[in-house]
Amino acid sequence: MADPNFSSTPPNGRLWRNVRLATFDPAREGMGEIENGSLLEKEGRIAFVGAEADLPTGAAAGAEVIDLEGRWMTPGLIDCHTHLVYGGNRANEFEMRLNGATYEEVARAGGGIVSSVNATRALSVEGLAQASLSRLDTLLSEGVTTIEIKSGYGLSVDAELSMLRAARLLGTLRPVRVVTSYLGAHATPAGYRGRNGDYITDIVLPGLEKAAAEGLADAVDGFCEGIAFSPEEIARVFDAATALGLPVKLHADQLSNLNGAKLAASYRALSADHLEYTDEDGVAAMAASGTVAVLLPGAFYAINETRQPPVAAFRTAGVPIAIATDSNPGTSPLTSLLLTMNMSATLFRLTVEECLAGVTRNAAAALGLAAETGTLEAGKRADLAIWEIERPAELVYRIGYNPLFARVAGGHLQYRSPALTAPDHTR
Repeated sequence: MADPNFSSTPPNGRLWRNVRLATFDPAREGMGEIENGSLLEKEGRIAFVGAEADLPTGAAAGAEVIDLEGRWMTPGLIDCHTHLVYGGNRANEFEMRLNGATYEEVARAGGGIVSSVNATRALSVEGLAQASLSRLDTLLSEGVTTIEIKSGYGLSVDAELSMLRAARLLGTLRPVRVVTSYLGAHATPAGYRGRNGDYITDIVLPGLEKAAAEGLADAVDGFCEGIAFSPEEIARVFDAATALGLPVKLHADQLSNLNGAKLAASYRALSADHLEYTDEDGVAAMAASGTVAVLLPGAFYAINETRQPPVAAFRTAGVPIAIATDSNPGTSPLTSLLLTMNMSATLFRLTVEECLAGVTRNAAAALGLAAETGTLEAGKRADLAIWEIERPAELVYRIGYNPLFARVAGGHLQYRSPALTAPDHTR
């Protein structure tokens, strides 16, 4: 946290005043908007949020006061599904596909996940962190204050653990909350082709035990699909995760319906992700379990998918909808949560409110952090994003434009432009 570009909350707190707030507080209607608002942070937490006229007398005594001149503030954004840590890239195979190569031809040429596995295994923990830092910084520059990072490109015990250690290291290099997911059951390496069960026995489960013992995994993920792991195989992993006291989540129903959403819900999963082929039973099971639906329009776009996730059914059933970048080297090389919101609106027809809730309140729920972040409420972590906009719809409407003014992660403040400093905007 020693980066000089960031400043922590002053000893007597920091008061943001003359601000328009989109709190996403579920006790308020819609986006929980407050005009002429103020927010007081102390020791990295929100001490007060509400109308400026309601700020208790003396509550901000001695605090640094920053006049936001009518700008908008939302909760800090949350990217709740990423594969951010990996080595190399797959631009070459992208170019091959544009020139007519099939996925099989790309794979025979050493492309696909094999390419990412080889490049990832070749890097040290520090090397993986450095390779991933520019991707992380791009997301932070758009107001992200919490990010989930999965393993899954190591496919050996040591390499999977290295990925998780690199993710933890990123959380010390920048003021951002990093949430990790162990994704050993992502794919089967060449040496185990056709022997998924042996791979789970030899690699996935021992790796999971070591990750849990070292405190490297906050959750356990898997890929339930015909090209990956069956529901029965995923159940073995989830049973082990449950025994270790770790919550689960699942890549489910992306390319076919193997009842992955229903399986995830049976374990009371934090989230089920992708979900293009989820049926009514899967939706009902998620609603009953409280499992969040995480939609990933970047992958939908990149692989030219045509089957849309059942958004209307999720709405009707009351399943919370989150959205995320799915940032990865192959099927979603996306590092913009702002663009993800626009894609969710244009491709999946989510509303502005759904898009913004999907990267704040519901994204926090998808990570098991609803009590800690995702809304602007007293007592929660001071994770804030401040925007140069006239209305929140601009955050979803614009393409390739970043209106971030400043971000605050746990009280650590950074202005987006080096020309902006606190004294220039303090009253």
